[in-house]
Amino acid sequence: MQMHISTHDGVPIYQQIVSQVKYLVASGRLTPGDELPPIRALAEQLLINPNTVARAYRELETTGLLTKRRGAGTYVADTGSPLARAEKMRLLAQRADALLVEARQMKVAIDDVVRLLHERQDALDPGIKEKRS
Repeated sequence: MQMHISTHDGVPIYQQIVSQVKYLVASGRLTPGDELPPIRALAEQLLINPNTVARAYRELETTGLLTKRRGAGTYVADTGSPLARAEKMRLLAQRADALLVEARQMKVAIDDVVRLLHERQDALDPGIKEKRS
């Protein structure tokens, strides 16, 4: 698990860890049941205080994204966390906003954008068209 911490952007380090773990889960790079690095190991890797990593893990556990197993470590929760779905939808919303802004700048109608999305989906997964019809 690769994380990058910035001490210059004003965002607290624990919050950067929380955001990056949420992103890794939402993007599918971390899946239910995956083990996260031990607190001390991640702190050493990032060159930060272990209490900072512990705080991030606690927050993620409180939201239901992570679960601790006594003596066995910290894992991505097995339940389909609504947080993971919400994070996926947030990421997609950002991309949708960018697409809509670009379409507006090019004076492409929303109906044409939707049609294009369906065409691209059909090209990626031909079986989807039959389900939609």
